[in-house]
Amino acid sequence: MTFLKYAALAGALLAVGAAQAQVGLTLDAGTTGAGFHVVVPMETYLNGRFGANYFKHDFDKTSNLVNYDIKGKLQTFDVLFDWYLREGSPFHLTGGLVYNGNRFDVTGKPSVAGQFSLNGHTYSTGDVGSLVGTVDYRRAAPYLGIGWGNALKSNSRLSFSADLGAFFQGHANVKLGSYGCTAAKAVCDAVVKDVAAERLGLQDDIDSLKVYPVLRASLNYRF
Repeated sequence: MTFLKYAALAGALLAVGAAQAQVGLTLDAGTTGAGFHVVVPMETYLNGRFGANYFKHDFDKTSNLVNYDIKGKLQTFDVLFDWYLREGSPFHLTGGLVYNGNRFDVTGKPSVAGQFSLNGHTYSTGDVGSLVGTVDYRRAAPYLGIGWGNALKSNSRLSFSADLGAFFQGHANVKLGSYGCTAAKAVCDAVVKDVAAERLGLQDDIDSLKVYPVLRASLNYRF
């Protein structure tokens, strides 16, 4: 629903821009997924870009001795400003802010023997129940990058551009818990403590993504 609201807002910006000034639209593909940006002139050497990106990314990951099934949703909304160093040059520096809606749902998978190894201790699936959690990041992430191309100053209505940069999403917010333990209370309490240790280990592994790389290619149309 948020994505649709953002698309509607971008459509409104496009309509207003087309009525008052030159405006461009980009269709994008890259590490942030598939998306679009509305491009509007700000100053002689400055363009504004407002867009949205989306991609589903599912994968498996092993942290310590636990295997996880991770289902991800990459969803970002950009407010970017392209500064061209001189008039007519396609090269630009980009800065801005990204609304970071990236989120991952995590499910721990038992071994083929039906066991979990948590913090050096072995438990049955009945002891652990369901091992599930989430990973997300701070919502506001600053973006810095460089790029090539100008949707508003190309020789034809259709053109291409590219971006290389990163947004800084900070430390991962990892939640992990076990639900449905059927063992004695002492065992269930031990599972809770060991899952807490595994959460810290998983967070350390995922924290390598504090800086999210952006490599994006775009097809541009100038109205």
